[in-house]
Amino acid sequence: MNMKTRRQFLKTAGLTAASVTASSLLSGNAWGRAASRARKPNIVFVLADDLGYGDLGCYGRQDIKTPVIDGIAAEGVKFTQYYANGPECSPTRTAFLTGRYQHRVGGLECAIGNGNVGRYDDAIRLRETNDLGLPVEETSIARMLKDAGYATAIAGKWHLGYEPKFAPHLHGFDHAFYAIGGGMDYFHYIDNVASYYLFQNGKPIRREGYFTDLATDEAVKFIDTHADEPFFLYVPYTAPHSPFQGPDDYKPDPLPLDSPLWNQGKAPPDVYIAMIEQMDKCIGRILKKLDEKGLAANTVVIFSSDNGGTGSARNTPLSKAKGTTFEGGIRVPAVARWPGAIPSGAVSDQACITMDFSASIVRIAGADVPPGREFDGIDVLKLVETGQPPQERTLYWRGRRGERTRKAVRDGDMKYIWQTDGKKSEEYLFDLKSDVAESHDLLEKRPRQARRLKALLAEWEKEVRHAR
Repeated sequence: MNMKTRRQFLKTAGLTAASVTASSLLSGNAWGRAASRARKPNIVFVLADDLGYGDLGCYGRQDIKTPVIDGIAAEGVKFTQYYANGPECSPTRTAFLTGRYQHRVGGLECAIGNGNVGRYDDAIRLRETNDLGLPVEETSIARMLKDAGYATAIAGKWHLGYEPKFAPHLHGFDHAFYAIGGGMDYFHYIDNVASYYLFQNGKPIRREGYFTDLATDEAVKFIDTHADEPFFLYVPYTAPHSPFQGPDDYKPDPLPLDSPLWNQGKAPPDVYIAMIEQMDKCIGRILKKLDEKGLAANTVVIFSSDNGGTGSARNTPLSKAKGTTFEGGIRVPAVARWPGAIPSGAVSDQACITMDFSASIVRIAGADVPPGREFDGIDVLKLVETGQPPQERTLYWRGRRGERTRKAVRDGDMKYIWQTDGKKSEEYLFDLKSDVAESHDLLEKRPRQARRLKALLAEWEKEVRHAR
């Protein structure tokens, strides 16, 4: 068949030049890709750790090279108003896997402390009874997809419970290769309290190598093994979370526990750049394997971050950083690609949140949500696929650590923030449409709007109150 005829075939099959390379055309893999559309789409969800809103080329950063992630945006959609469910990692991971506000679970409004430490009253209470983590009863989307006929895997960071009863292979993941907690030495897999972190299907294992590479090795191997069936692959990297170690920074001994490289807000700039660029290259390895297996045209690829960047990141043009409910703590980059369904080069200004992707994934997979488990998110990818204009949303956040509480509600373009350290409380009101940097507090000028949003927040807190 000549090239003109092949191109016509691809057009009829709903494929594009962006999703099928010239080499695959010449090798005939385009036929396999078209045939693969007859089966359920594969889904790959990649999650960075502590990546700032402005840390990618497609979000304006010039000194970090991220051609692979930028390519996903160019071949699909870039979201400009996408939020993490929480200002720290465990909350967002909980929301992603359950499709619901993490507050419904209990104990996971804050990152679980290294060594399995509860960091606020509810988490401390659950830790005392060995119940600090994501219960299996909170049916995960991995379980939903597994029940719908998908092969499922996690390769990366878990951070949803140290107890064996919380292990990811019990949540519906057929294959689970993971770091059990938060930040860890990228080469020796221990954290700054010397806990050992690397596990496979619930059992501690020994490996050698840079963790970003190891997680990618597992992801690529999983695609190789399951290329003939629909699969869901969750790749939550630890990069660029501290400790700050690039792929060439191996030392024979673990990083000293008092090393400044554990300080999240003070990364050496060149190391921070190397960590992100290595993650981008590793995502490229995953996409290459999809290409090699003729799966790219029938695979949804999503990339995002678990919370806003630290002081080491570039959150431009947003204010503040990780741990806060200001925009820099919760607004994050997000891009998605699905050839033939998501238009290339799309930009979405839809206000959306991590658990919206959960709803999209379950819909795309044709999976069922268990009775009584209604999602809190919306199917945001469907809005992009159908070209719908942005819908007004009301989104909520609350994060707790010790005596500190951070709350926020966004309704339309208006955002209300309330925070306390246990002694002093502060309130703010911003119009994000005209002031995305949150530099002009409107609390005194618009008290009625502030009261309205504060009331919405209070009602939401009652509605999501957990029973555990």
